[in-house]
Amino acid sequence: MKITHLECWAQDLTINEPYTIAYETVSHCTNVFLRAETDSGISGWGCAAPDAVITGETGGSVVQAYNDFIFPLLKDFDPFRYASAAEQIKKQLVKQPSACAMADMLLYDLMARKAGEPLYKFLGGFRDFIPTSITIGILPVEETLKKAKQFIKSGFSILKIKGGCNVEDDIRKLNLVRQKMGPQIEIRFDANQGYNLEQAIEFIRETKDAEIELLEQPTDKMNEELLGQVTKNVDIPVMADESLMNLKDVFRLTANNFTDMINIKLMKAGGITEAMHINSVAKAAGVESMIGCMDESALAISAGLHFALSRPNISYADLDGHLDLQDDPFAGTVILKEGVLYPVDANGFSGKIRKKWF
Repeated sequence: MKITHLECWAQDLTINEPYTIAYETVSHCTNVFLRAETDSGISGWGCAAPDAVITGETGGSVVQAYNDFIFPLLKDFDPFRYASAAEQIKKQLVKQPSACAMADMLLYDLMARKAGEPLYKFLGGFRDFIPTSITIGILPVEETLKKAKQFIKSGFSILKIKGGCNVEDDIRKLNLVRQKMGPQIEIRFDANQGYNLEQAIEFIRETKDAEIELLEQPTDKMNEELLGQVTKNVDIPVMADESLMNLKDVFRLTANNFTDMINIKLMKAGGITEAMHINSVAKAAGVESMIGCMDESALAISAGLHFALSRPNISYADLDGHLDLQDDPFAGTVILKEGVLYPVDANGFSGKIRKKWF
């Protein structure tokens, strides 16, 4: 099987309700879509979700990477030589991980389609579904409680609450969420680098009754030793997110016991190939993984879901980045029921080929 045709374009997407985290407010995003046809009649897809703050990319830079390198490499390329492609792309596009992820996803979609299997089965098929958290950005207490109630009513059982701007407000908010929402839900908290050591310890101490499941990236990503101090001094799992971009990062974080868990995002890792290596290092260190996301079309969310379903060490999912996008061209590529994500019944990960793109 060889790739005979490729096309790539950027698309701006509006977020229905802008959300705030510790260091920015987000109202829109750009995704870049990649489509390929092969000489065997099979088509496949990839997607990038560049973020100037997190990945250092824009939609324009991803399209440029496609024009300059991805297209020349993948034209007439055999997708089953994905390891060769991944190595070449990683070396060439050193600071463009979401562009790498887009090309890597495409190859996996084509391989799984050729094999006649959903991608998660092609990769190992450990499980068939996984519950996802739903995120509540930084809001006043009453609005947070209102959102939490709405999400629980719609079937979600895992809330991921953002904070990191004011530790006293965060403590009050998390305690009230637990009191008002009851013991049946899981609560995860993401400080997005907003705390110092003393604040992180205070937060965990003062929210003991809230029974928070995990604390995500409490401290500055540039100070891994500080993250390690939090991990050492609190009694709930601490998860690295912004601190983890690549394979070297996960080795350093786990070898030094700086974190209890890691958040793998395909857009930061550079795709499924590299994400598998990152997860293997975490597994060897006895560190569990979560598969997370950016503001992504359901197409990219589907790739993350299939990866999560394929690996036993990925125990958690935070795959809600598509739920608040207006006019997502790939809406329906994943199935959400009562807060649980399921893959669609189709080969690959991109679902049914959409005639409107031809």
